[in-house]
Amino acid sequence: NSTAGLGLEFTITGFDHLSHQKLLGFLIFITYFLVILGSGTNICIILTDRRLHTPMYLLICNLSVVDIMFTTSTSITMISVLLGEVKTISYYSCISSMYIYHLGDIEECLSLSLMALDRTIAIRTPLRYHSILTNPRLFLLVTATWLIGLGVMGVLTAQADSLPYCQPIIRYVFCDYPAMVRAACVNPEPYWMLPTILGLWLIGAQFIFILLSYVNLIYTVLRLPNNESRVQVFNTCICHIIVVFCFYAPKLVSVLLTRIGVRLNLTERNALLIMATLLPSLINPVVYCLKTKEIRKRLVQILSRKRTAVMK
Repeated sequence: NSTAGLGLEFTITGFDHLSHQKLLGFLIFITYFLVILGSGTNICIILTDRRLHTPMYLLICNLSVVDIMFTTSTSITMISVLLGEVKTISYYSCISSMYIYHLGDIEECLSLSLMALDRTIAIRTPLRYHSILTNPRLFLLVTATWLIGLGVMGVLTAQADSLPYCQPIIRYVFCDYPAMVRAACVNPEPYWMLPTILGLWLIGAQFIFILLSYVNLIYTVLRLPNNESRVQVFNTCICHIIVVFCFYAPKLVSVLLTRIGVRLNLTERNALLIMATLLPSLINPVVYCLKTKEIRKRLVQILSRKRTAVMK
């Protein structure tokens, strides 16, 4: 029923039992501000420096765009509830947030897969790297990941939009697909099939591909004769490994706990959900600013110029 959402509002109750709501809201606000600042800085540095218009840096730029989108989809709702004390959200705002949130999740995963592919080509075949992964080819790959995400989310959102909502209460902390299905007046079981397939593809296939890529890279690095080259290549890889770990760790913890029969209560589930959403987007720009020599050098140059201008 596509008209199910007309005039409908959801009430978000995931924070109701917390005693320090303002403190949590402030922490989420600060985290969101740092994500925008860090990712925005990376985007500006890469786009304004033509020397950084190479596949690796363009992929970092794409990841920064995804981080901003992913975090914004949830942070605004949580900040409104905790600091603005506005617990209601319109149906269309809720379903739009759900779409953007899951699109960000899919794109984050696919971006990390592309980055693993980029590093594999760069380290395994360094002499052919620039001829294999050209900017036009990279543009096609990035476009393909966005089209996949938009298509998958179109199907998932259409399924959520068809549900009848007679008790519109979101028991979680923001609008996502499981929260919307549980708010509907239906048996939720048949509606888990598509997210399960999607989860198996993202956590199963994509994670295994990334893991095998980095195992392969570590093997290649250990075989390098020059110790200096080994350290340089390992430093590049460690950035990506940290970012992959931060994104997948909360998801794997959730899956493993479910598998061994540990049932999380609502507070624990919400805490894991917030961490899975904010932590990767906060860590990513910090890692790439501090560990990537060219971005770090460019940032120091910009800050030095501003400092000199202020002193004058």
